[in-house]
Amino acid sequence: MQVPMRLAACNLSPYRSHFRDQAGLDVSAIFFCIRRLVAVLAGAAMAASCAQAPVRDRDDAEKPTFVSLNPCLDALLVELADPDQILALSHYSRDPQSSSIEPGVAAKFTFTGGTAEEVLALQPDIVLASTFMARPTRAAFERLGIQVETFDAPQSPEASYDQIERLAGMTLQQSRAERLVERIEEALDASARMSEERGQIDTLLWQSGEIVAGEGALVTRVLANAGFVRKAEGRTYVQGEKVSLEQLVASPPELALVAGGSRGQRHPVLTKLENTRVETLDPSLFYCGGPSLIALAKRLEEIREGLAE
Repeated sequence: MQVPMRLAACNLSPYRSHFRDQAGLDVSAIFFCIRRLVAVLAGAAMAASCAQAPVRDRDDAEKPTFVSLNPCLDALLVELADPDQILALSHYSRDPQSSSIEPGVAAKFTFTGGTAEEVLALQPDIVLASTFMARPTRAAFERLGIQVETFDAPQSPEASYDQIERLAGMTLQQSRAERLVERIEEALDASARMSEERGQIDTLLWQSGEIVAGEGALVTRVLANAGFVRKAEGRTYVQGEKVSLEQLVASPPELALVAGGSRGQRHPVLTKLENTRVETLDPSLFYCGGPSLIALAKRLEEIREGLAE
């Protein structure tokens, strides 16, 4: 049996299995190549129907290209990389409810649904993903020569700085990383000065699902830096602990930062608490580190100014 010319040109050696047909042909390898060709064609069609990715200049060939599969990494990548280095962002950044990027900025880029076929069609040099990326998916990319870099959720501003510097090393954009870190440090320093001048305020961050952040969470650290702390009875919380409306009313904080829309979080009783101020906080401000920390610090400053009125 002869292998068609186009399939014969496909490098089958990395994908050989122990299963062959009666003529000795490596069926699984050819099937893999067919799937890869189909993925490329499908990706071309997808790119034609969506917003076009920036055209890559041949003179910039030394700069690697990226596909991001995580909304937090999307935001970092947009800050650090040239537009033509970004082949696609995650589908999360298409939705303002789950994005940490301004809608007008996000709309300039192509998005993927996160499937291996879509990513392979774009042929990036590096794929950015969270540490929860499925191992088989990562292995498939790496077998095809695509570098995969995973990041966890930073638990402190310092950890976020480390991630910025790490990604800067990949994008070859060190000066942009330095400027971003400086901007974040300036915003957090301003928050700390505000805390020193006005003191601490007893605060409960009430997230979607009526849960709270743990003591070691990034958002808890940023809130504390700005003087927003939970002081009642020295109470500490574990990550994701549920606080019901009844519990909040029984031990009300001076400030309730509501970052969710559950029934309890919309209950009119909240507005009737005599010594509690209720403010909203957009969850997109604290899901990620990086540039989101600047916007979070600014929002906390606005809230603090409102409390002084």
